[in-house]
Amino acid sequence: MDEKQQQEIEALVFRRLLKHLDERTDVQNIDIMNLAGFCRNCLAKWYMDAAEETAQHVDYEQAREIVYGMPYSEWKKQYQTPL
Repeated sequence: MDEKQQQEIEALVFRRLLKHLDERTDVQNIDIMNLAGFCRNCLAKWYMDAAEETAQHVDYEQAREIVYGMPYSEWKKQYQTPL
């Protein structure tokens, strides 16, 4: 497998992870963080960092919208439960 093929597969895996998280809005970030050591916000930060590595600019809110599939404020209103 060459590097381009590997990147294509990794992109598909990332999209599948986002789809899975999108389907599991019942799972809160704190739950993911406690079990896995990362959450949706971490993914957004990693996305932002990766964009910077490729000389692209994606700010935190843009990255969160990509990860959450909607503006974070909207996701929070719809799905975040009180602690």
